[in-house]
Amino acid sequence: MIRFILLLILFIFSLVNFFPVPSQSTWYVGIAIPEFPWIFMLVSLGLFIWTWFSKKLRTISLILSGVTFFILASPIVRAYTIGNTLAEDLENSFGVKDSDMTGFHQEKPFSFLQMFTGNGAKDIPFETYQYANNGGVALDLNFTPSAIPGVRPCLIVVHGGSWKQGDNSEIAAANNYFANAGYQVATINYRLAPDHPSPAQQEDLHSAFKWLRKNSTKLKIDTTNFVMMGRSAGASIILTMGYTGNENGVKGIAAFYGAINMPWSYKNPDNPLIMDSRQVQRDFLGGTPEEVPERYIAESPLFHVTPDSPPTLLAHGINDAHVWHIQSEAMRNELKRNNVKTYLLTIPWGTHGFEYNLNGPAGQLSMYAVERFFKSVTQMKE
Repeated sequence: MIRFILLLILFIFSLVNFFPVPSQSTWYVGIAIPEFPWIFMLVSLGLFIWTWFSKKLRTISLILSGVTFFILASPIVRAYTIGNTLAEDLENSFGVKDSDMTGFHQEKPFSFLQMFTGNGAKDIPFETYQYANNGGVALDLNFTPSAIPGVRPCLIVVHGGSWKQGDNSEIAAANNYFANAGYQVATINYRLAPDHPSPAQQEDLHSAFKWLRKNSTKLKIDTTNFVMMGRSAGASIILTMGYTGNENGVKGIAAFYGAINMPWSYKNPDNPLIMDSRQVQRDFLGGTPEEVPERYIAESPLFHVTPDSPPTLLAHGINDAHVWHIQSEAMRNELKRNNVKTYLLTIPWGTHGFEYNLNGPAGQLSMYAVERFFKSVTQMKE
């Protein structure tokens, strides 16, 4: 009976590959199962073998374990399917080819073996600097130097956390990855809501740009070659900065599952078991859409796209229960309408934070797409 209960629990958990998680407490399951699939596949296989040599509930258990195994394997199968066209999609969107990639990079969109061997990035120590003191808050950034010597493009990374939590340690492996690929990487902290509502985050990012330019000689930064990457709230912050901040040298933006239309988000809130998203927005923007409509518009990147907006790579999971995938679809459509180079990497099984494991199915697809996108905007001639 214990065997059957374990099988049933694993089957239920496996369904996160096809359906959004129902609550905040199950969110981590929605990240772990699709992005570490081989672990759970081995568990399923072990239960299958155990069942094979058992008599009680044998038939139904064999069927259940077999079905569960194939559901658990589905992100791997779908990653290969997406990977079959990803190189062509990126070439059509940004003009970048696999043959353009040199030095450290991921050669394939997805490799089964990489889930076990890793991506080969060497650990590069970072240094922490205070870049500003805004509103009485000391703000720092972690700077990871490029593995390639000389003056290099600079990647600025902005963390998520609903504008009210989190810090620049988020998915540190990605920062290290891009330092291996030849970028000077600055990951910033910023002031958090509700104590510091909008536009504090934009002010802090401006301060980070100013500090990086001031120290560009020491840090070997090409100040004509900035790119930005952000997740969730961080994605919203960098999109707003990229489209309204008028910072020179911003060549491209990689935004993961960010909210891009604040009035729409308020009218279409999250499942309350996931998050009180309306309270999150009130904390960040200082009130409701009726009370501070100008802030809701100012922090909605969708409304600020122009033909001069920088090229933008979007990445979003269909199963994201924190920020609906339809928002990235709307952003992609608006960018295309303005003839801005763009591509939306859609992860069918992905939840919020799907790229947490860089060597998982979604993590590999993400790094492959982002590194080629950055290459196209920073190191390729028109």
